[in-house]
Parts: sequence; structure tokens; C-alpha cells
Amino acid sequence: MKQNYSIALYQTDIAQNFGAICRTCTGFGVPLHVIEPTGFTWNDPKMQRAGMDYLQRVEVTRHKSWNKFCDNKPKGRVVLITTNGDISLTEFKSQPNDIYLFGRESAGVPQDVHDSADIRVVIPMVDGERSFNIAQSAAMVIFEAFRQNNL
Repeated sequence: MKQNYSIALYQTDIAQNFGAICRTCTGFGVPLHVIEPTGFTWNDPKMQRAGMDYLQRVEVTRHKSWNKFCDNKPKGRVVLITTNGDISLTEFKSQPNDIYLFGRESAGVPQDVHDSADIRVVIPMVDGERSFNIAQSAAMVIFEAFRQNNL
């Protein structure tokens, strides 16, 4: 079921979220890009607990910085998932090779990263709420891409 989408995490803060996203990537057969630094050590027990044996099966590429990611990213549009999106996930049309970028749980992405995204997508939610959990958001976005393309 491996598809031409990928998830990229910009300086993710929380080991448990990273582990959960590894499980999502494994289940959907999509690669994961990690833009460092992270807010946890790579062998954090919390990451291990959340990721379980999926951590050994997920395709992960680590990038030392945003610039290194830009230099080596796979082909495709960078689709930033943000509360400051221009288009709703319900209106967004996925394309093969889309790279779904998620910011830090504590701070999102800096303005230069926000501005460099090809598209900025927001997941709709009840007015007044801040955001969904990053791991849940990653699952929603990848599922929607698969749904749109009947995969």
C-alpha cells in the first residue's frame, strides 16, 4: 500500500507524538522526514513505548536543519498543516508526492518556513479551539489523501 506521500516533522517536541506518527507512517506505508533538532533524545523510552516495534519498520530520514531538508527533500509540494492555513483540509486536493509538514507542538514553524511552504492547509475545528494533537492531525491528513485518491 506504499504511496508517494510523506510526512515531515519540523523540530518535533514530544517523543510520544513522534512514536505515534511512526505507527501511522508504517500503517500507511509513507516515509517520515524529521527536521532536527528534536525536543527529545533519539532513544527516549517514551518514544519507544509509543512507537513500539513500528519504529524499526518506518522509513525515517533525519535532516540536521530546515536548510538541509530543503536541499535534500523528495520531489513534491511542501504542504504545511497549520492553524494559519489558507485552505481547509476539506477543500484541499492532494497530489502525488505531497510532503505534509507539521510544526513543533509548542510553537509551530517560524515565519520563514511558513512562507516557504507551497500550500498552507488548516484542519477545520470548532471555533475557539487551538489545535488538534500533531499525531492525530498527521493521521487525518494522510487518511484524507488516501481517501481522495481511492487508495
